[in-house]
Parts: sequence; structure tokens; C-alpha cells
Amino acid sequence: MSGYHGHDHSHAAVTEGNAKKLGIALALTTTFLIIEVIAGLITQSLALLSDAAHMFTDAAALAIALAAIQISKRPADNKRTFGYQRFEILAALFNASMLFFVAIYILYEAYQRFSQPPEIQSVGMLIVASIGLIINLISMKILMSNAAESLNMKGAYLEVMSDALGSVGVIIGAIIIYYTHWYWVDTLIAVAIGFWVLPRTWILLKQSINILLEGVPEEVDIEKLRHDLLALKGVESIHQLKVWAISSKNIHLSVHLFAPNADRKQLHSAAIEMLAHTHGIAEVTLQIEDDAEMKCQHIHQHVEDETHDHSHRY
Repeated sequence: MSGYHGHDHSHAAVTEGNAKKLGIALALTTTFLIIEVIAGLITQSLALLSDAAHMFTDAAALAIALAAIQISKRPADNKRTFGYQRFEILAALFNASMLFFVAIYILYEAYQRFSQPPEIQSVGMLIVASIGLIINLISMKILMSNAAESLNMKGAYLEVMSDALGSVGVIIGAIIIYYTHWYWVDTLIAVAIGFWVLPRTWILLKQSINILLEGVPEEVDIEKLRHDLLALKGVESIHQLKVWAISSKNIHLSVHLFAPNADRKQLHSAAIEMLAHTHGIAEVTLQIEDDAEMKCQHIHQHVEDETHDHSHRY
């Protein structure tokens, strides 16, 4: 068996950078959460207290994402040979689930309010929501550059972005309510935000679940990958092709190449280079087989099947 194991030397630096950005965003969010709760109690604004509850989920999501990064940096050990990188995916799944339920709650609350719109103190609501929007925009700017690199960071970014949209909605609603006293506008905006958040949350949930189920990563075209492997000089067939991801960008591949007449060393080098440059897969395990190995494996499998059948009979 031939094996190759690549290593991304920039991973530690990227992870450290993510942790620093999450720490700043968490500090900003927690500070405003305290301000918003106090303002909501003073102004008796249910809208602000509801937004504070959403802000609390943001703070919790950022804290969980930060903790996941710290845990994922632990080295592999005898019990967890792949290390702890999947903690970031678990955090992304948790954040997506929490955001999904918050969006459902917003829609439910909006349904309740349509029949009895509460009286809203628009001026206090406008001031606090404006401060919240500024803080959320700063946090979004901090997290945006790494949102595409990590599902964990993407989950945190979506949390902050949904809250920024909530702040925009509250500001627009406060201005309209101040001039028209149409209290139902607040509910309408809440529904729009809920419907905007839900599909994006669903995408993040699907991506997280796909990685946890060891599905083929979305960025990998499995048919093109199979075609490129078969196109390698000397390869007659392939089997046991497995592609999965440990974390957002850590993709692994394992495959058996049947190449009885190929130069194994050259084939191995060509396969590794093609997988790295064409498909972006650096963690690769190859097994190059010839007729003798295939025959041996077939006999071994036949013996195992007979033993299995025999045990079922008795």
C-alpha cells in the first residue's frame, strides 16, 4: 500500500486568526447585550427585549465557536487519531440549529402579534437599535474575511448578520411607527427577517450534517475525480473510492487503483500531483494493485463469505 499525508502549515495561523476575531466580536456583542437589556427594561420595549434575546443567542454562538477553535487545536492522540477538528463542525451545527429555532420563534411571535400589536416606544427603540447596528456591522467586518474558509466562522457570521438585519428592521420600524403609529409594521419586518434567515440557516445545517455523515464535500466533483483517476497512465480500473472531510477545508481521499502494468512509483507521484492540483485534495491514501493482489483479495473475500454463510446455518 502506498500512502501520502499532506499537511497544511497555514492551518494553525488561520485558526489563531479566527480565534482573535471571534474574541473581538464576542466582546462587542456582550457589551451591547448588557446595554440593550437595561434599555429594554427602562423603556418597557418588548421589541428591544426580544432583540436582546436574539443578541444573547449571538453571544452564545460566538462563545461556542471560540471554544470549538480552542478545542480543535488539540493534537491527535491514541483515541482520536484525526484530532479534534470536528469540534468546529459541531459548533457550526449547534449555531445553525439555534439560529433556525430563533427564526421559527420570530415567525411564531409575529403571528401572535398580528392580532394584538403591542404599543412600542419608538424613540428609545430607534436609538438602541442604531447602536446595535453599528456594533453588528463592526463584528461582520471582522468575521467576513474568514466566513468562506470555515463552517464554524460562517455560522458565527450568519448569527451576527441576522442580528444586524434585525437592527435594520427595528430602525425602519421605529421610524415608520414614530410618524404613523402603525404598530403592525414591526411585526411585518420581523416576518421578513425570519424568512430571510431560514433558507441560509438551512444551507449551513446541510453542510454541517454532510461533513458529520462523511459525505462527499460539495466542492469535489466525484464524477470528474473518478474520470481523472481512470485517465492516469496504466490504471485499468478503480474501486473503494472514498472522499470525505474532517473539517471545512480538510478533505481526505482513499482509493484502490488496479494497474498491473504500471510503474508504481510514477503512478503514485502522478496521482498525488493530480489530486492536489486539480481537486485540492492533499490527504491521500493510495493502494496500487496488480493481478496477484486482486486474486489474493478475491480468495480472501470468498473464504470470509463462506465462513459467514456457515455461521448463519448453524
